[in-house]
Amino acid sequence: MLPIIDKPASADSDSIAHDAIEILARLVSFDTTSADSNLALIEYVETYLAEHGITAHRVANADGSKANLLATIGQGTAGGIILSGHTDVVPVVDQPWSSDPFELVERDGRLFGRGTSDMKGFLALAMAAVPLLAHEQLERPVHLAFSYDEEIGCLGAPDLIRSILDLGYTPMAAIIGEPTNMQIVNSHKSIQLYEVVVTGREAHSSLVTEGISANMVAIDLLSTLARIAETETHHRDPHFDPPWSTLTVGTIHGGTAPNILARECRFTFDLRCVPDRDADEVLAPFWVAVEQASQRLATEGDETGIMVERLAKVPSLRREEDGAAERLSAMLSGANTPGTAVSYGAEAGQFQEAGLSTVICGPGSITQAHRPDEFIELSQMEAGARFISRLVSFVRVG
Repeated sequence: MLPIIDKPASADSDSIAHDAIEILARLVSFDTTSADSNLALIEYVETYLAEHGITAHRVANADGSKANLLATIGQGTAGGIILSGHTDVVPVVDQPWSSDPFELVERDGRLFGRGTSDMKGFLALAMAAVPLLAHEQLERPVHLAFSYDEEIGCLGAPDLIRSILDLGYTPMAAIIGEPTNMQIVNSHKSIQLYEVVVTGREAHSSLVTEGISANMVAIDLLSTLARIAETETHHRDPHFDPPWSTLTVGTIHGGTAPNILARECRFTFDLRCVPDRDADEVLAPFWVAVEQASQRLATEGDETGIMVERLAKVPSLRREEDGAAERLSAMLSGANTPGTAVSYGAEAGQFQEAGLSTVICGPGSITQAHRPDEFIELSQMEAGARFISRLVSFVRVG
């Protein structure tokens, strides 16, 4: 059982919850689907912070179409607390929504809208604390770290984390506000996403000696992946559900007609490893199969071959023994049980890999993420407000 410091939520929690809901309505109104820009939302946050005397810094992507945002409230560089979340959301295309997904709607104690649970609710709560933090003398700084492109591989967070460290900050804890129903998550699986493109040579399907089917080569590679997936079920960590590393093939596209040897076949696969399994070791049989198939294709001509591209690499979050982030989050949430593990990946592993004590804890349920009619319970916003209120009390002087 974790030690709990008695730090009751102040009366500020009611005002934080009220203000957070208003802010959430604005955040939801920005369509920050990962395929599009998030700059309109970033500009809104910058303006909001400036109204309270807080300067924010953008950390843009290569072409400037998206940006992370970093803002620090308070003085000093040591012992701060990072409140972090992603600004992007998944698409709503072809989902049967009952209301406009980019308009916050309250029904039956729930707030509906894209991103309410995953994870603009947490961003809104962090922003609602700004007026309180900005007008207090703080013992330690609070860093707001908002990222882009989490939903397509946690692409924005590395530059954001690098900026925090380059500025000389040495935070005591990073709290990543993914939806956990305000429970503490201290471990998650790693993520590796790959695209494989096999290029063969077209010919009539009756003349198999005149060409080579990319589909048939891909089948061998896919069979290897299937065997790896089966092997991993024997390496178990009971903290996770399912308790093993998973490997799934997400998409397959190949060929143009039944009677043509396919010139190209491309597929993507997703590997999610429990923390004690190394992804490169798990995939070792696959790399052997790729090399063997490449050598076979090389005899068919220069135009054939195999290209493998890693689309995303996200490290796992490992449970820390006596971790500062978990102790702090237990105090702020009132939890009296150890943290749990989740099978999804998140930016938390990236913060931890950079040397920061990290946990995941935020309002809303992951079961609502990515679904039509996504919602967050009002009670979860209230619980999150109590958490943030205790944080304000923790960092203020006196």
